[in-house]
Amino acid sequence: MTETILEQLEWRGAINQITDADGLLNLMNKEQIGVYVGIDPTGDSMHIGHLIPFMVLKRFQLAGQRPVILVGEATGSIGDPSGKKSERQLLSSEQMSINTEKIRKQMEKLFGKDGFTIVNNMDWLGKFSLIEFLRDYGKLFPINTMLAKDVVASRLEAGISFTEFTYQILQSIDFHELWEREHVRLQMGGSDQWGNITSGIELIRKLEGSEAEAYGLTVPLLLKSDGTKFGKTEGGAVWLDPEKTTPFEFYQFWLNTADEDVEKMLKFFTFLSQDEIAELVASTKTDAAARTAQRRLAAEVTSFVHGDEALKTAETVTNVLFGNADVATLSTEEVAALAGNVPTFEIDSAEIGILDLVVAAGLEASKTRARESVSNGAIRINGEQIKDIEAVIDPKAAFDGQFVIVKRGKKKWAVAKVQ
Repeated sequence: MTETILEQLEWRGAINQITDADGLLNLMNKEQIGVYVGIDPTGDSMHIGHLIPFMVLKRFQLAGQRPVILVGEATGSIGDPSGKKSERQLLSSEQMSINTEKIRKQMEKLFGKDGFTIVNNMDWLGKFSLIEFLRDYGKLFPINTMLAKDVVASRLEAGISFTEFTYQILQSIDFHELWEREHVRLQMGGSDQWGNITSGIELIRKLEGSEAEAYGLTVPLLLKSDGTKFGKTEGGAVWLDPEKTTPFEFYQFWLNTADEDVEKMLKFFTFLSQDEIAELVASTKTDAAARTAQRRLAAEVTSFVHGDEALKTAETVTNVLFGNADVATLSTEEVAALAGNVPTFEIDSAEIGILDLVVAAGLEASKTRARESVSNGAIRINGEQIKDIEAVIDPKAAFDGQFVIVKRGKKKWAVAKVQ
């Protein structure tokens, strides 16, 4: 018997709450529906925490349903109180528009150019007058019901503005608009979105009749084995924008997954089968040092987010920094990626003495120390061991004259950018 999408999600630990699972399955068996996830463009990039509901949305796409992604320029201008202890700082409309376009491009990388829809709720919410909003929608939302929603109730003691209080009405309007425009029948979100999603279902049934088909699904908060929230690192957020988090850094984040967490992450963030994941998890018990499961996890997620070329570069840089790969085999583009992840400094294109180069690289504090390191064979330039303290290095000799790689010992690196 073929596994249903909901059974697959259950196995992967990706369902927190769902309204009428049987009704949703029956509907999807009869027709293709729109499945909607929203994101407010309050930043110029998504991070891996944002990726959680979109991984589930991608699974619905692979199961034959149609993703509808709402980039909430209008709701982002208001501020979602969900998960927040205080009011959000509001952004300018210009910054919202810039963020919206950047997130749109990230979505196209995840979902492709065809088979899904991106919408902006400014297209309808931005056209309401205050009187229309209050008359057509405000009267449909009882205050006592709104106050009982967790997202509002949790903020009452600290305080919540009328602006953020109305957020659940705006998100409900979005669900109804997409129900009409894009045949959306399912809205998904994080566990903190349950109240907003059910408000949308209630609005649809008030406007379209009690039998109107509309469903909600939330994804659980993802916690690591130590109880900390997934995606939080000492260095800050792990971004999907390669300018903010390089593909190498992105790859390293997943590669450093703890053995205790790797099964959960493989289930949630890859599209591997149950058998493949079981085999990888078994490898952590038979040969944990090889980190086979983590390498596969890092490869799958990096390829999904950044593409195969970026994955190849990330793996190559990893093998150079932590393995035995020969830097002389690197392409100029791969050295540029290496330069983004090790200390860099600038030199001009004139020839430079080996001792001056080592000091400029910050690998030794003085020429005396540099002389010792060179004499001892600890210094390599572009992968070649240099023992001659009188050696002169030509920056134009390799990597299209753009870079010089300096290494001391096994783990200390620097890349010179040739000006």
